[in-house]
Order: sequence, then C-alpha cells, then structure tokens
Amino acid sequence: MRISGLKNKFIGDRQFYKKALAIAVPIMVQTGITNFVSLLDNIMVGRTGTEQMSGVAIVNQLLFVFYLCIFGGLAGAGIFTAQYFGAKDNDGVRTTFRYKLWLGGIITGAAVIVFVLFGDRLVQMYLNGSNDGGDPAAALKYAMDYMKIILLGLPAFAAVQIYSNTLRECGETVIPMRAGIAAVAVNLVFNYLLIYGHLFFPAMGVRGAATATVMSRFCEMAIVVIWAHTHREKCPYLTGVYKKLTVPFDLIKKFTITGSPLLINEALWSAGMAMLTQCYSLRGLNVVAGQNISSTVSNVFNVVFFALGDALAIIAGHSLGAGKLKQAKDEVYKIIAFSVFTATCVGIVIFSTSSLFPMIYNTNPEAKKIAAHFLMAQAVFTPQIGLLHTSYFTIRSGGKTFVTFLFDSVFMWVVSVPLAFVLSRFTGLYVIWIFAAVQMADWIKCAIGIILVKKGIWIKNIVKEEDTDENRACT
Repeated sequence: MRISGLKNKFIGDRQFYKKALAIAVPIMVQTGITNFVSLLDNIMVGRTGTEQMSGVAIVNQLLFVFYLCIFGGLAGAGIFTAQYFGAKDNDGVRTTFRYKLWLGGIITGAAVIVFVLFGDRLVQMYLNGSNDGGDPAAALKYAMDYMKIILLGLPAFAAVQIYSNTLRECGETVIPMRAGIAAVAVNLVFNYLLIYGHLFFPAMGVRGAATATVMSRFCEMAIVVIWAHTHREKCPYLTGVYKKLTVPFDLIKKFTITGSPLLINEALWSAGMAMLTQCYSLRGLNVVAGQNISSTVSNVFNVVFFALGDALAIIAGHSLGAGKLKQAKDEVYKIIAFSVFTATCVGIVIFSTSSLFPMIYNTNPEAKKIAAHFLMAQAVFTPQIGLLHTSYFTIRSGGKTFVTFLFDSVFMWVVSVPLAFVLSRFTGLYVIWIFAAVQMADWIKCAIGIILVKKGIWIKNIVKEEDTDENRACT
C-alpha cells in the first residue's frame, strides 16, 4: 500500500507525461541544438589554439552574468504572465510584456556600458593564475577582439528572450524552437566560413566566431518577432502592445517586488559562478581551457532536466493561475521525480564519454586531461543538479522569489564562493577536488529545497489578491 502511494505521488500517467513533454521537448530541442552548436563553435575556436579558446571562454563566462540578469529580470514578470494566461487575462499578459521591454532595455544598456568601460580589467582577473606554459597576453588580446564584436548582439539577445519567454509562458513553445534552430544553422555555417576563411570569406579567427554569433541572434530575433506579430489569433495579447508603452505604477510595484529578488538572485548567482571559475583559473590557463571544454559538453546533455524545470514552472503557473492548487502540487512532485531520474541517466552518459570529447580539441594533453576529470566530477553530481533546478523553479512558480534569492545566490556567496576562495588560495589541492568540495556543499541546499517544496510555501495564486480557501488548504 505504501509503495503504491509513493508511486501515485511521484509517477504520473501517460497523459501527464504527454502534457509535460509537449512543453519540455521543444525547449529541449531548441536549447539542445543551441548548446550542440556552441559545442561545435567551441571546437572550431579551440582548433585555432588554447589561448584563443581560453580568451573566448572568459568573455562568455562574463557574458553569462548578463544572460542570467536578463533571464532573472524577465522571469519575475514571467511568473505573472503564466498565471495571467492561465486566468485567460490578455490585458495582464500585455502589461507584463511591456514591463519586460523596459527592463530588458535597461539591463542591456547597463551591460554594454560595463563591458565597454571595464571589459579588459574583467578579463584580466582570469589571467593571473599560475604559469603553466600558456600565453596570458595573447589570451587577453583574443578575448578583447571577441568582446568588441559580440556586444553588438546583446540587444537582439534581449529581444529574443522577451518574445520567446512570453510565447513559452503562454504555451507556444514550437516557434521559439524553430527560430533557435534557424539561428544555430546560421551560426554554424558562418562559423565555418569566417573562423577559417572558406570560400570568399577572410579567415577572422575569434572575430569570425563573434560575427557569426551576432548574425545568428539577429536572425532568431527576426523570426520570433515577425511570427508573433503576424499570428494575432495565437498571440492576442500582442494586439496594440506598442500603442503605448506605459505600465501602471501599481503593477510596476507589484512586478518589481516579486521580480527584483529574481533579478538580484540571477545577477549574484551568475557573478558567483564567475567567481568560482576565477578561483579555479588560479591553477593555470590549462584549467580555464579544461573547464571550458567540460562545461560546453555538459550543457549539451543537461538540457533535458533544465527543460523540465522550465516546463514545471509553466505547468505549475498555469494551474496556480487557474486556481487549481492541489493539481499544481501533484504535478510538481511528479516532474521533480522525473527530473532526478533523467539527470541520473544523463550523468551516466557523461561519465561514460568523459574521455572522448576532450580528444576532439586541438589543445595540449594537460588541458584535455583536466577536461576529462571535470566531466567525470560533473557527472557524479548531475542528479543533485536536477533536484536543485526543479526545486528552484517550484518555489519560484508561486512568486516566492525572496525565498529563491536566499536559496540560490545567498547560499552561493555565503558557502560556495568562500569555500572555493579558501581552497584555491590557501591549499595545494588539485582543482577537481576543489570543484568536488563546492558541489558537496550543495547537499545542504538539496535538503533545504526538499523541505521547502514539501512544506508547500510556493502554492499560491498571485494574480488574485484574495487568499482563497484552497490557498490555505494546500499550504
């Protein structure tokens, strides 16, 4: 009887998985293809040299902070978008879209200013490690060549996220997927032409890689924007969206109160990840190259449970917005269980192939060895990443963004970063053991996540002011 109860709690029927995968699979395909092309892009740049690959990797690590600021900033309004859509309130969705436009523009402008004024000093932080035979000056030059061009694509990236996130939150996941596929095709083709100088194109190296990326982002933006505005029957909330761009102050306040912790969280968390990478980089340029290979390869596989986290947020948001609170709780338990299972399978695959992928790169044997070791360590901790990811999205779906802030970035800066800082500077530990120690510290966060999800603090309809009987019953 107990086994049967656990099965009913954590395993859904065919209809449930069909519903979840209908949302998750297009996200998996889009993100998976994007990450796969990033892998090919990484390999192409990597074949030009270790310094080139390391320079590009450092810039992308810094840009990662911008990307997550955009994701976090839009996610706050996105919580309301999903619940407004569940409540069939097109005016509410339209208002959140306008809010996203303003926020995306502000974040992008701020990022461009920071990178233009301080880009070289930020890159230099990653080039002050031990001398392991690499050329830090060359890596800095390649990094700045790449950065000067890649910044041109940031506005297009922000626009794509605003439109694609809104479409996904309203149940339309196929078009962002198709746009992503087209974009990565453009990226892949022009990477080949511009990095190496095939056909009539010049050999531009890292500048060619940056140019191809910028072209792909504008291509993706064009597809998503044009489709959204020419299919008004599927996107009624975009009707008249640009007739005025004002957002009522009370809603700005509401969105900001809910969304600010997410924006701050993503900014601090991504900055924390950049700091962790900087700590690892103190072991030398080969570590920068090895970790870059490892993270790029891992990202290709990790899209499975990352997409399930996005699907969880959308499904739970729709149920919460429609007032189906008990149903939301049931759906969340099943998706979390499915995510941990798939993450375990992904970990097995990564571990089994850990020695193969580094061999593709044209880098030195030491960097390849470090990359393989990073992949093996990453594989061991993949199931816990699946649990943490879906726990985070569960808590966020009900608007408990301050709790996610404490759960995510505060833990990062109070526990993970100090641990890596101390171990990298005051011990002679091999970098993989430092990485493993940081991952093991996340066991504390796993326990906290399980407790918060089980307590049901996230079960709340935030697009209705009143606290319904079912709100109280489910928490």
